[in-house]
Amino acid sequence: MKTAYVKDWMSSPAITIASKGSLAAAHKLMTEKGIRRLPVVEAGKLVGIVTLTDVLEAEPSDATSLNIFELNYLLDTLTVDKIMTREVISAAPNEALQSVAQEMLMHKIGGLPVMEDGELVGVITESDIFRAFVELIEMPALAA
Repeated sequence: MKTAYVKDWMSSPAITIASKGSLAAAHKLMTEKGIRRLPVVEAGKLVGIVTLTDVLEAEPSDATSLNIFELNYLLDTLTVDKIMTREVISAAPNEALQSVAQEMLMHKIGGLPVMEDGELVGVITESDIFRAFVELIEMPALAA
């Protein structure tokens, strides 16, 4: 298999959320865009990452005794910066996809922001890597 690079398989531009964005806004954005992670930005700079799991774990349980108004208030006041991961591992556009896949596997994470010269240029996910693998691997002909 030939060398594949992050820049050829990443999603770009990255869909992001502001650090003071609400959990409700993050959840809505992820649902609408069909994504599971959002790079968090502040003044145009990457400051963290939040996953759908982070958001779901921070939301109140269905067994809560809060009424709908209290729930909505809570969700609107809880911001992404309170639950995001601040120490973010990232990839570079010219990095080999195999290297990035190994990094993701080692750290047990499903996606990385892609940074170039300090700027967020995209996101590479396990789905992107699976897609590359399926499209690039040379499949031997099946024996009849």
